[in-house]
Amino acid sequence: MTQQIDLDDLPPRVAQTLERLAPGEDLVLVRRGLVVATLAAQAKIAAAEPADAPPAADDMEEILDQFNAMIHDEF
Repeated sequence: MTQQIDLDDLPPRVAQTLERLAPGEDLVLVRRGLVVATLAAQAKIAAAEPADAPPAADDMEEILDQFNAMIHDEF
């Protein structure tokens, strides 16, 4: 079973430490002096565009063309 933690939900210092891990680098989680887990960083995945990012210029032109066609078809 895979667990997932959103870095936005973590304290900033912890999130930064996790983001800075290089591929193949290990992170050891310790609680009260005992190792509770070891994590190995994998290759970084390119950041996706935010969902609220405006469409690219080419996409916007196509959207406006379709909108214009819909208006002219309707009236």
